[in-house]
Amino acid sequence: MKKVYITIVAVFLCFAGVSADRADGKIKINIILNEQVDAAELSRTADALPSKTERRYFVVNTLKRQAEESQMELRAFLNDLEINGFVEDVRPLWIVNSISCYANDAAVEMIAKRDDVLAVYPVEEIRCVESEDVTAPVVRDGGREIAENVTKVNADKVWELGYTGEGVLIGLIDTGVNLDHADLQGNLWDGGVEYPNHGYDFYSHDNDPTDTEGHGTHVAGTIVGNGASDTQTGVAPDAKIMVLKVFHGEENLTEPEMWVEAMQFAVEHGADVLNMSLGQPLPNPSVKLMSRQACDNTLAAGVVAAVCAGNFRQMAPLAPAPHNIWSPGDCPPPYLHEDQMVNAGGTSCVISVGAVDFNDNIAALSSFGPSIWTDVPQYNDYPYSSGSSTNIGLIRPDVCAPGINVKSLDFNNVNGYCLKSGTSMATPCVAGTIALMLSKDHELTPAQIDEILETTAVHLSTHKNNDFGSGRIDALAAVNAIGDLAINETENNGVGVYPNPAKDIIYIKYNDADTQSVVSPMISIYSIDGKLVKNYNTSDNQIRIDDLKSGVYILKIGIESGFVYKRIVKM
Repeated sequence: MKKVYITIVAVFLCFAGVSADRADGKIKINIILNEQVDAAELSRTADALPSKTERRYFVVNTLKRQAEESQMELRAFLNDLEINGFVEDVRPLWIVNSISCYANDAAVEMIAKRDDVLAVYPVEEIRCVESEDVTAPVVRDGGREIAENVTKVNADKVWELGYTGEGVLIGLIDTGVNLDHADLQGNLWDGGVEYPNHGYDFYSHDNDPTDTEGHGTHVAGTIVGNGASDTQTGVAPDAKIMVLKVFHGEENLTEPEMWVEAMQFAVEHGADVLNMSLGQPLPNPSVKLMSRQACDNTLAAGVVAAVCAGNFRQMAPLAPAPHNIWSPGDCPPPYLHEDQMVNAGGTSCVISVGAVDFNDNIAALSSFGPSIWTDVPQYNDYPYSSGSSTNIGLIRPDVCAPGINVKSLDFNNVNGYCLKSGTSMATPCVAGTIALMLSKDHELTPAQIDEILETTAVHLSTHKNNDFGSGRIDALAAVNAIGDLAINETENNGVGVYPNPAKDIIYIKYNDADTQSVVSPMISIYSIDGKLVKNYNTSDNQIRIDDLKSGVYILKIGIESGFVYKRIVKM
């Protein structure tokens, strides 16, 4: 039996869920098809490709082909309904196999009964982006300075090493950007003749992604602001921004389908990183399903996303754990921290970001985890029980960054600055840091990026937790760790792995000694793209791999001096 998911309208602070309907009685719906790509299997197939560019091309074309074939009959059906006035504005997607349209009640009922349809749900418009504090514009003092959040994470010290984000493209999914701001000149994506204004507006479906609210311009400044107006606000001042506008009007309305369409555009057009300083509070299972499918497939394409955790901490009485994190910030990370392994589940492209002040105190507004996925039957992972030591849910966020009174660009003044607060302001600090990392090694995978960020963060708690994640990011430590913590095979270290290729069991030999020599009780295995597959706890230097699918993997082995990495082939 097909289910029609009904959206519950909620009003919190500046957020208001409203039905996206029209005067003629049609409501906007999203249709998710039964046939969906297995993102994990897609990733495994793509692992064999030699570069991230080839991986992206393969994944994008696979998703497009599947959507085109599986949507054929439904699109013909919708076309007939459109001719007869039952539906209009039909828009298919491939990053999630889905179609949105406006439909009357009779059409909704007919669509929901189709065998090729998994779910139909009404689209909810969301007002606003953040419940953030905004001060008066900051007056320039005539002297060049570096914004405090930039120096707090040591990004300026990374520039001294020669890594400034050059060659890295960030898809900014937000309210748009003031394209004329002096501090963004030279930092905007060249979209060619087709996209002359450096991006696209997915709400109005036109080529004008101009910011009319200010949020997106401020976020863009934290990523790439080049200091032309005297303050260096950008963590990665030589990176470029692809402007993807998904909010519109004085009320700043948006819909989750627009975020997904913007993600699709960014993946197809070569973005290396996504910045999503947005989210839906208290998401219903249908929104969570669509968000995670999009984030799963984005990961398969090799693209990582910095996503805000949300600003709902003070709404805890109405949104207690595990419902305080916004979606898609509630989606899993590309790398599973060892503290998560007691309750491991799937992965996606999302690095969830919380906010701290400049003294590394948790921000009073920063949403807290965990999140759960047992409410989405298609995933049904990360179970949570309050007080349980095993059913801990999904730890959210992954990392945190400065997000209180952050100085960045003012959209009302092409040379101006202003202060804003929120997890929206912390997220671009992480996206900018990822750009610095990619400017050192462009082939880093999302899992490698996440692992390095979490491992090198300034730890603000003993374990990864639901306030700080793994800690406040340190850009310098992250960039310096590339080549040490990244999943690259280590040679000439005295550690041997045999037999290789292997079918059932692999033995680890240390310094050409007997196989019973102690190496480390903990050994991790990764897919070739750096995604954690499994942790092994062994005392006899052997691990069973008969449960792995055939393919190439990387072993991470602990020794006294640190870690070594070995490539293995599972037959």
